[in-house]
Amino acid sequence: MSGSGGAVGFIGLGMMGLPMARSLLRRGRSLVACDTSTEARAALAEGATPGALRFVDDPAGLADAADIVVLMLPDSRVVAQVMEGAGGLLPVLRPGQLVIDMGSSLPGETRRLAALAAARGAMVMDAPVSGSVVKARSGTLAIMAGGDDAAWAKAEPVLRDMGEALIRTGAVGSAHAMKALNNYVYAAGLLATAEALRMAEAAGLDLAVFADVLNASSGRNVATETKVKQEILPGRYQGGFQLGLMRKDLETAGTIAAETGFDARALELCRSLWADAVAALGPKADNTEIHKVLGGGR
Repeated sequence: MSGSGGAVGFIGLGMMGLPMARSLLRRGRSLVACDTSTEARAALAEGATPGALRFVDDPAGLADAADIVVLMLPDSRVVAQVMEGAGGLLPVLRPGQLVIDMGSSLPGETRRLAALAAARGAMVMDAPVSGSVVKARSGTLAIMAGGDDAAWAKAEPVLRDMGEALIRTGAVGSAHAMKALNNYVYAAGLLATAEALRMAEAAGLDLAVFADVLNASSGRNVATETKVKQEILPGRYQGGFQLGLMRKDLETAGTIAAETGFDARALELCRSLWADAVAALGPKADNTEIHKVLGGGR
């Protein structure tokens, strides 16, 4: 059991946050959690060791209970609300406390909130994750971590209870930037894979054999390895990542292009096609369903 020290605060018990919080409990951590969903709170409480978990009504309630607070929230708008809104964390942060934003936020917003926390002697670190819900359940996520040495030293033991590969990326905000750019590369690979499958289908090729060719050749990528035979060809479309989240990450990558002045034309095309998929199927559809859209599916 790796749990030690005081309780960890946790805000955001969604699709990824719930299994991540469960991983902390499984590793012997005590949690103080906050979430607006009654169902999510009940799901986390189910099977928890007596005394290892309690809930508070608002984010500010975590400040007295935990030196480390993990946020697993949908986007920067919600993070700002949790930090700065009524009952928010920021006004009650103490010197030495650490907030770890593990969602996919805008790098500029992360830097802004880090500066506000630093004015109170507290720290903000970005630690977005890569991996599916399956990896969140098993505590084997890849975690990128942006922050100084003091934040890293405080965060590392907690992050290791949720992830297998931890990669320090540099200053605060750098991890959110790298996560967005990584997801752009993944989105482009999955899009190209889905298009190639549709063309192979139209040409009358054996798609299972084509998948073998891709995975033995230079076209191999994570989509060809983990999505084609597992999700797309059998028509399961349950890859574990929503279209709306993919679009959000691509929009974040777009802000990086704008901030740097880089003319990212391939990114613009990718953003447009993924936006079309969201319009066709809705934001909660699985990301592998881009294959349906390319085949005219709605």
